[in-house]
Amino acid sequence: MPCTVEESDVPQLFREPYIQSGYRPVGQEWRYYFFSLFQKHNEVVNVWTHLLAALAVLLRFKAFAETEELSLEVSSLPLFVFVLSSITYLTCSLLAHLLQSKSELSHYTFYFVDYVGVSIYQYGSALAHFYYSSDQAWYDKFWLFFLPAAAFCGWLSCAGCCYAKYRYRRPYPVMRKMCQVIPAGLAFVLDISPVAHRVIVCHLGGCEEQAAWYHTFQILFFLISAYFFSCPVPEKYFPGSCDIVGHAHQIFHTFLALCTLSQLEAIFLDYKIRQEIFLSRHGPLSIYLSCASFFGLVACSAITAYFLQCRVKAGLAKRDA
Repeated sequence: MPCTVEESDVPQLFREPYIQSGYRPVGQEWRYYFFSLFQKHNEVVNVWTHLLAALAVLLRFKAFAETEELSLEVSSLPLFVFVLSSITYLTCSLLAHLLQSKSELSHYTFYFVDYVGVSIYQYGSALAHFYYSSDQAWYDKFWLFFLPAAAFCGWLSCAGCCYAKYRYRRPYPVMRKMCQVIPAGLAFVLDISPVAHRVIVCHLGGCEEQAAWYHTFQILFFLISAYFFSCPVPEKYFPGSCDIVGHAHQIFHTFLALCTLSQLEAIFLDYKIRQEIFLSRHGPLSIYLSCASFFGLVACSAITAYFLQCRVKAGLAKRDA
C-alpha cells in the first residue's frame, strides 16, 4: 500500500481547505483505492461513517420486516422505496469518498454519482413523509402538488451540485456553495414540511408521540450536519490538526447518518401506528404512480450527471491533447 502524501503532492482538484496531509496518491490501481478502506487517510472516516450507517439501515429494516411480517404490497411500497433510497445515497457517498482519488475523471464521476444518490434520498424521504407521517391539516393543503414539487426539487438539487462541481475550480467561489446549498435547502424545506408541521403541533400540545420525537431528532441532526457541510470547522482554526480525524466533512457525515437512522425509526413507528390514516387517504393507483415516479427521478438525475460527466471528460481530453 503506498503511503499517504502531503497536499502539495496531489493536484489542486483533490485538495481540501486546511487539510494538509493524509491524501492518497493519484493514479494507482483500482485495488489500492478499494483496500484503502483499511488505511489511515483523510477520507477513511467519511467512508466508514456511511458504510456503518448503510449496514445499520439494512439490519434494522431486516429486523423490522421480520417482526411485522412485512411483504411487498401496496401499503408498504413507499417504505421499501425509502429504505432503498437511504441505502443508495449512503452507498453512493462512501464510493465517492473511497474511489475519487483514482484520477480527475474518477473524481468528477464518483461525486456526480454521489449527487444522484442525494436526489434519490430526498425524494424517497418525501414519499415516506407524505404517506406515513403527515397530519391531516397539512395534507389537506398540500397533497396535490407536494410530490411533483419534491421530485423537481430532487432533480434540481442533483443538477445544481453537478453543475457547481463541473463549473467551478479551486479555490472555490461563494457561488459554488450557493449552487449546492440553495437547491438542496429548498428540497429539504419542502421534503421536511409534513414532518415539521406535525412536530410543531405535537410540541405545542405537550408532545407524547414517540415518532414525533424521532422526527424532532431527525430535523435537529440534519441542521447540525448542514452547518458543518457549509463551514470548515474546526480545521479552519487548527490547520493540519484534523487531517485524519475531526474535520468538518466527517462531522457532517456523522450527523447525517444519525439523521437517517432517527428518520428510519420515526417512519417505522408511523407505518405501524398510522395504517388507518394511510388507507383512508390513498388508493393503489396513486401509490403506484408516485413510486414509479421515483424511478423517473433516478433516470433524470442519472442522465443529468452523465451529460455533465461527458462535458468533463471532453474538457480533460482537450486539455491533455
